[in-house]
Amino acid sequence: MAVLSPVAWRTPPRQYGAWETVASNVAEGLTARGWDVTLFATGDSVTRAKLHAVVPRGYEEDRSVDPKVAEYLHISEAFEHAAEFDLIHSHYDFMALTYSRLVRTPVLTTIHGFSSPRIMPVYEKYRDGYFVSISDSDRAPGLRYMGTVYNGIDLDLYPLRMRGGGALVFLGRIHPDKGTHLAIEVAQQSGRPLLIAGIIQDSEYFREQVEPHLNAQIRYVGPVDVAGKNALFAEALALLHLNTIPERFGLVLVEANAAGVPVIAMDLGSCREVIADGETGFLVRDVADAVEAVARVGEIVDRVCRERVERLFSVETMVAGYERAYQAVFDSEDLR
Repeated sequence: MAVLSPVAWRTPPRQYGAWETVASNVAEGLTARGWDVTLFATGDSVTRAKLHAVVPRGYEEDRSVDPKVAEYLHISEAFEHAAEFDLIHSHYDFMALTYSRLVRTPVLTTIHGFSSPRIMPVYEKYRDGYFVSISDSDRAPGLRYMGTVYNGIDLDLYPLRMRGGGALVFLGRIHPDKGTHLAIEVAQQSGRPLLIAGIIQDSEYFREQVEPHLNAQIRYVGPVDVAGKNALFAEALALLHLNTIPERFGLVLVEANAAGVPVIAMDLGSCREVIADGETGFLVRDVADAVEAVARVGEIVDRVCRERVERLFSVETMVAGYERAYQAVFDSEDLR
């Protein structure tokens, strides 16, 4: 079994890197269950599987690395070794699909999101491949899906917090899609402190819609690692996830719930699948709804949040889902 991870960041990432996080959890989970796994990732990646690397460091972490050169060297390396594996599990979006018909080894692609309509011609050309969606809401018509497998997290990394604080937390990319500006509005209207953490992906947006509002109440703390996330969760009254476009999955929602932190999320895309409205957080339509939800956060029980994550979003549950998907691929190959 080969697991193909992206090479933007290390696998697992030090801070940001959702796709690398999932690829790591898949590789580690399969290895723990006795699979013979080779992880194709950056050379500084950390894994119990066999590591195969031709790119020393992620191109987002080492700016001397050309992204396209790294990507094509990396993807081609995996497919040049395809005959050594029963299956290639790709977490590399549409690009790896262009190699899939050049090898006899079946390729299962986890679609972590359709980033733009402009990439859809590739999916349409390779629509007869094997695909997995990470939520029921994030699917494209006409693709051959082997199932929906929710992303899973290592629960040991996110222990249930001992007590919550009074701050609101925003954790994610600083980008209009993630609604950082809406989180600021909620904090201002509710009179609560807001801690903002994450990489600045849109510097103009940060400069114009975030930075002018930073003060003693609203603080930007920068990108954070796992320890940093847990420190934020310890101070959190709730996590604000006021996405402005349909969410594909939302790992941070699960991480927060694992720590017992309620989530207030915009009711777009997968948020309805990840958050149980009124049980592990609240689904809202706008800022006014979110302000009302802040006042109701005390209704959410932290243990209920964690138990739902343990049941639906653990590494073990995810890996079991992928094992079913792999078997569906093998069964389809046998019918050819």
